[in-house]
Amino acid sequence: MRGLTGKVAMVTGAARGIGLAIASRLAEEGAKIAIADINGDGAAHAAERIGGAAMGVRVDVTDTASIAVGVAAVVERLGTIDVLVNNAGWDKVEPFVKSEEATWDTVIAINLKGPIACVRAVLDSMIERRSGKIVSISSDAGRVGSAGEAVYAGAKAGIIGFSKTLARELARYGINVNVVCPGPTNTPLFHEMAGGNEKLAASLKQAIPLGRLGEPEDLAGAVAFLASDDASFVTGQTLSVSGGLTMI
Repeated sequence: MRGLTGKVAMVTGAARGIGLAIASRLAEEGAKIAIADINGDGAAHAAERIGGAAMGVRVDVTDTASIAVGVAAVVERLGTIDVLVNNAGWDKVEPFVKSEEATWDTVIAINLKGPIACVRAVLDSMIERRSGKIVSISSDAGRVGSAGEAVYAGAKAGIIGFSKTLARELARYGINVNVVCPGPTNTPLFHEMAGGNEKLAASLKQAIPLGRLGEPEDLAGAVAFLASDDASFVTGQTLSVSGGLTMI
């Protein structure tokens, strides 16, 4: 164990995919897990799979009132939140010139404003206790760009800048703030976005030096490290978990 035993960790968008893998790994490390997802039933089922002290809670990260209610429910049942993992995300792949304002608003609300609002909801208690870990899932698209994902890449880049600034502001309170950037990862969302295009997956595998797509568990290990005491002297950092697809 790496200092996570008994800690309360809230993971957004954790009913499936990367979020579920992160929640499962943190539970293995001894944390009490709150699976926050807009799919309330999915969150409950995921909590049952993890077992132990895990709980599911419906949270819409685009709605600050929903976040507040969810955080209050977690605190009441599990205790004060020690670790926040901002994982919830969504995208629609299309050329920017064909995208619509409604899509921009949704992408920004989920991928940028959502994490900002979630951080604000847990921050006062972390500052009061002078302790806390915040890990946000960005994307390599936010570091190097990605065709067909202009607004998504902009929002994910915003998460990196937001987190670096938070890391500077919150260091005096002993709060660590870091970012993990997945590359192409074998998740339900990836396959939904690919639309069954197996050639896309094959071409990505060829482009990735390690020769495969990422798996949710690859991201979970990185997050577990940053959420643990092993990373107590790590803050304001952006870690790419992409099999070497990006090296900057």
